[in-house]
Amino acid sequence: MKTLLVFDFDHTVIDDNSDTWVIKCTPKQDLPDWLKNTYQKGHWTEYMGRVLSYIGDQGIREDAIRTVMETMPYTAGMIDLLKFISQNKERVDCIIISDSNTVFIDWILHAAGAQCAVDRVFTNPAHFDDRGYLDVQCFHSHSCAQCPVNLCKRKVLEDFLERKLIAGLQYQQTVYIGDGGNDLCPVKSLKKSDVAMPRKGYSLERLISKLNAGDSRHLESRVVGWSSGLDILNEVNSLMKQSCL
Repeated sequence: MKTLLVFDFDHTVIDDNSDTWVIKCTPKQDLPDWLKNTYQKGHWTEYMGRVLSYIGDQGIREDAIRTVMETMPYTAGMIDLLKFISQNKERVDCIIISDSNTVFIDWILHAAGAQCAVDRVFTNPAHFDDRGYLDVQCFHSHSCAQCPVNLCKRKVLEDFLERKLIAGLQYQQTVYIGDGGNDLCPVKSLKKSDVAMPRKGYSLERLISKLNAGDSRHLESRVVGWSSGLDILNEVNSLMKQSCL
């Protein structure tokens, strides 16, 4: 049976935030206060739509944006991990669930030759319109009160697993790798055989610790922290060896 690896993208696969990195392509590498002040909690994607429209208004087009985005740093050890995944597709499936967008993730994966490792990317759809502006839309609507209005990662993961099960594929375990607050909702859906892997020193690790504090555990899955892609690789290797026993 195969193992499913589920990755967040920003501050997980890459070592920064792709939505804020794009600001580096503006003349002052900053946004005006009037634009920053339009952000409303839980509505990040709508805010990014305004940011990208502002970038377009500055005359900045696809080639310039792509050049900047392709300089995004990968988290230490992550490219080695993705190479391992691409070489072991008979044992491992890999998906990304991210609040970034399709254009940024595609560019960044291809810049490192890492696209072959990833089977599916679930993120906000984006495209360049007739003006040459990058337009981003919300991924879906949902009823989860814990998540941003545009993306509930738990719903995405559960829907994906259900479709795979209908198609005749049941994973031996799911390993969820992330860092942020919006990764807690899908982590809470993991089963006893699964593994939650929060990045050490980031908000997901703190939220899980708080959730599991006291006498009762609120997560069924095992929790293994990570600092680099090599930590994740070691865990995946261990799981694969156990499945052969």
